Amino acid sequence: MTRTLRPIAPSRGRLLRGPAGEAVCSPLEDDEFHSAENVRILEAWNVSEDPAVSIARARLAPGQATEVHVLSQTTERYLVLRGTGRVEVGKLPPTEVGPGDIVLIPAGTPQRIRNPGDEDLVFYCICTPRFDESDYRRAAPGALRCDDE
Repeated sequence: MTRTLRPIAPSRGRLLRGPAGEAVCSPLEDDEFHSAENVRILEAWNVSEDPAVSIARARLAPGQATEVHVLSQTTERYLVLRGTGRVEVGKLPPTEVGPGDIVLIPAGTPQRIRNPGDEDLVFYCICTPRFDESDYRRAAPGALRCDDE
């Protein structure tokens, strides 16, 4: 069974492009989707013309967690906008994160984030190079330093 993390169709939001490659993108809230990874995603920027980076907004409901996973060729950064999270990255101890915090996840590093709070945890996922679903791999919970499930 193929596991789809992203919808096949491109975002229907506004994309203005200039002659030198400049662009303004306005994703539509209606394009947010529930990922098989247990998080709602709004793909803000992931275009073939800009292979260096992708940006997606993630929303994780209270009490929910992503599965333990690895992006084998992609470095990811979380920029927390709202809520409280408990992130597990590689061999670091589980760490509380909140608005303004940045989490750096090098390529090939196991990761998971939980929402122990009572409101949605909202964060941007900034990937370099841009996210490609074929790079995503499930990882065993034991791949993290501490598995508190």
